[in-house]
Amino acid sequence: MKIFTACILLSTLDVNAEEAATDPAKGNGWKIKGWNIQTSLYTKHWDPDPDHTNKQKLIGPELVFENDYLVGLAVFRNSFDQPSQMIYIGKTWPLFRSDYFYFKLIGGLLHGYKEPFEDKIPLNGLGVAPAILPALGFRYKRVIIEAQIAGTAALTITGGLRF
Repeated sequence: MKIFTACILLSTLDVNAEEAATDPAKGNGWKIKGWNIQTSLYTKHWDPDPDHTNKQKLIGPELVFENDYLVGLAVFRNSFDQPSQMIYIGKTWPLFRSDYFYFKLIGGLLHGYKEPFEDKIPLNGLGVAPAILPALGFRYKRVIIEAQIAGTAALTITGGLRF
């Protein structure tokens, strides 16, 4: 619940929205561009460990700003089928000067790796670990598809919509 509350609080960051709305030249890029909602479509672990699950059941809202920064929350089942959450910030960059392809990098706090798998991610001593995830994405109108690399563990394909 604390992570969800923090995500909602972060989503209220519409700095100087009134000023930016009256004079677009004065905008600072922190005006809300839209919301993404994504889910996991496919996951493949590099190591075929029998303890691994490839069904992450991810659901994740993201708040996207005009300067291509974003904040988000992901709720999912980790590699060991434990309920997990990640709260993060990130940024996207267009690839090949394209309006459709982009690179995304997110970083945040990951929670949910518990005994006996708490040592499967680094720096998880307090039950929360830092995480950085790169992704390649494709966006056409409202449809989003991303390929996310989960460190040395897995590749996850997500799909979603922008509102």
